[in-house]
Amino acid sequence: MLGSIVGNAGGKTGLFVGGVVGGLLGASSSGAVASARRWIPRSAAVRTSVGASIGFLAAALIATQTLGSPIGPVLSTSLIGIGALAGAGRDHDHVV
Repeated sequence: MLGSIVGNAGGKTGLFVGGVVGGLLGASSSGAVASARRWIPRSAAVRTSVGASIGFLAAALIATQTLGSPIGPVLSTSLIGIGALAGAGRDHDHVV
């Protein structure tokens, strides 16, 4: 959201770029936040961030292509969490 607000000064293109950059920053920090809160092991933090970032990019692509319907943009946000979970994987050697 903050990226879109800042990018809005650059018109529609700035709004889009700001939203994507802000979203990527948020998604990429998700692993560090989850690790700090002890939701995931530290060893999974980078993988979680990468997965969330890939999920965000997929969600942004789907959302921008389905703006005529509320279903696409709303459901595409679940790809961020799915990406984070897929990136984190299962870590059998560590207990949170």
